[in-house]
Amino acid sequence: MRIQTFSAFRSRNYRLYFSGQSISLIGTWMQKTAVSWVIYAQTHSKFMLGLTLFASMFPSFVFSFLGGVASDRYNRYKLLLVTQFASMLQAVLLTLLIYFRHYQVWQIIALSALLGLINAFDVPARQSLVYEMVEDKADLPNALALNSSMVNLSRLIGPGIAGIILEKLGDDMCFALNAVSFVAVIGSLLMMRLPAYEAKKRQKKVFTELKEGLAYARQTTAIAQVLVLLGLMSLFVLPYTTLIPVYAKDIFKGSAATFGVIDSAIGLGAFFGALYLASLKPGHNLRKILAVNTIIFGIGLISFSHTTFYPLALIFATLCGFGMMSQITISNTIIQTTVDPSMRGRVISLYAMAFFGMQPLGGLLIGIISQTLGTPDTVMLQGLFTLCLGLYSLRLIRRRQQLMQEIPANSFAEVKEN
Repeated sequence: MRIQTFSAFRSRNYRLYFSGQSISLIGTWMQKTAVSWVIYAQTHSKFMLGLTLFASMFPSFVFSFLGGVASDRYNRYKLLLVTQFASMLQAVLLTLLIYFRHYQVWQIIALSALLGLINAFDVPARQSLVYEMVEDKADLPNALALNSSMVNLSRLIGPGIAGIILEKLGDDMCFALNAVSFVAVIGSLLMMRLPAYEAKKRQKKVFTELKEGLAYARQTTAIAQVLVLLGLMSLFVLPYTTLIPVYAKDIFKGSAATFGVIDSAIGLGAFFGALYLASLKPGHNLRKILAVNTIIFGIGLISFSHTTFYPLALIFATLCGFGMMSQITISNTIIQTTVDPSMRGRVISLYAMAFFGMQPLGGLLIGIISQTLGTPDTVMLQGLFTLCLGLYSLRLIRRRQQLMQEIPANSFAEVKEN
């Protein structure tokens, strides 16, 4: 099992990417935690938390398809280097803004929007390049699962460190450490040995390629279903994380460290879930696993929503993280192993749109609902919706399996009659 769990590490380029990105992502989660805490501490507004999420993700929704076209048309490796340098610059600007203390909330939101624009080009290039980093393509699902474990381990470590630094050293230090962390991922990219890029002649216009990508995703049922499910989850459920500062500060009467611990508990559950996926042998029904984990996610949210006992809430938050992880990782795996190579960047950009684009809209929606219903009831409704969606998905899978079993029997009967 150990070899299967880490089989993608046989590829040198992927090992470099994994090590550099692991350090950078810890800094990213530190910055995310610090931004949420600073915004809520300044405004005490749940709506502003949703607005901050909207600003950081909506540009990815608007421009990610252009990022997908750029990933298919140009050198993905160079494009990724550019986006990583740009992300470092954004972190430096945010550090300077907070350090000099002469800032307003809208300036933080504006820099969050800048990062969202950068991510519109970063995500399609980065996800597409993972395919090229892995030498044995049979290791691709394992690489994507390890990516998820990397993201969620950083989510486990980053917010916890951020909570301590926010209290001991100040919020500006969180942003500064994130800026420094980009040195690791940029260094790992520069050390890679990728095949020489061969530029292809492009006779089609960008708009034509945009339409081709949309048509391909719509006509490929396996991809279309995954994108719709991810879009619904991103719109109505995943923005529950924007309400975590409310639980930390108002419900559990805690501090920034409390916020960091809850976020880390979610990351712990997601990390365990990612390791579980990484250890799966080829041939498992990923769609069924996705449906079951969606049900687990719903149960976790319902249980967490009205819990006032802090240690028990951390257990339920961990359960939420385990179920939530599948929405991202399995969806990405199904797409990456199904998509035509010439469409990879554009389809991954649609995946990014479903994930990054729906969440900011959902963040605003959940912020408004929570102002009316209250945070616990809002999270409970999100859990009920998730549970229903998981049960419906499981029902569709079982119905499809029954049809597949009936088709050979009917065909055999027809042959016998003839």
